[in-house]
Amino acid sequence: MSADESKSVEASSSAKAAAKGTADSIKSFISGGFGGVAAVLVGHPFDLTKTRLQTAKAGQYTGAIDVVKKALAVDGVTGLYRGVVPPLLGVTPIFALSFWAYDVSQKLIRTITPNRTSQTLSTAELAAAGFLSAVPTTLVTAPVERAKVLLQVQGQGSEKKYKGVIDVIRVLYREGGLPSIFRGSVATIMRDGPGSAAYFAAYEVVKKALTPKGADPSQLNLGAIIVAGGSAGVAMWSIAIPPDVIKSRIQSAPNGTYSGFLDCARKTIAADGVKALWKGFGPAMARAFPANAATFLGVEASRKLLDGFF
Repeated sequence: MSADESKSVEASSSAKAAAKGTADSIKSFISGGFGGVAAVLVGHPFDLTKTRLQTAKAGQYTGAIDVVKKALAVDGVTGLYRGVVPPLLGVTPIFALSFWAYDVSQKLIRTITPNRTSQTLSTAELAAAGFLSAVPTTLVTAPVERAKVLLQVQGQGSEKKYKGVIDVIRVLYREGGLPSIFRGSVATIMRDGPGSAAYFAAYEVVKKALTPKGADPSQLNLGAIIVAGGSAGVAMWSIAIPPDVIKSRIQSAPNGTYSGFLDCARKTIAADGVKALWKGFGPAMARAFPANAATFLGVEASRKLLDGFF
């Protein structure tokens, strides 16, 4: 083979690799959106219960079951889906960005470690990729969570100030501009950075452990996906509740209540003790397994479908 032919082959291989990388990123983006929709449909009632426990005045509820009973008494079954529109509208970009960023982060780690003996990432590297995936996602997650929390909280006895998600954004912008809409962004990254690290690492590790010897973990195995996805959710929420409590309080409180993440943490502990940082733990953990099993089923099934197209 001549030098020119060799260069042509190398160029063709590089072009094919680049095209494959782009296709993989697109598929990660789309499948992440499908996974997010599945997560919201399964998990929103649990999330509403968690948020109300975290933000309610002392003594307003006796526990998670009491929250559910009172929501049903006031609004019926639809009350359990109060505030569902913001996550449904935001879930596609949030989860799409998350899974896309996770895919890109894995490629980045391989790029900066060119002398590695295996293309398979270690558990620590998977966790690092998961943490990095939370950074761009926060740009969408923070305002969506802000709107969702305000809509969820106003159904527990406070004045119904907002008519819907568009009204929330409009009012927040009028009252405080973009800073008001993005309030709680620091708390969001404090929750989602470590949480995503545990999330993706746990999924990959558990799925690999449950895959039969000699089989490819990337192939669709419903049992392994359900258990690994559920385990990923449990791993994430086992460490994400304290910053989530602070995030919910910052995003639901009147202007000027807290000066920031640390101020909210200090005032929360001073008023209600350290145990207040674990409010909503029960509903969050109850939601974690089914919602995230649904997430990864949606991701893996849609990814397999997309692989058949390009």
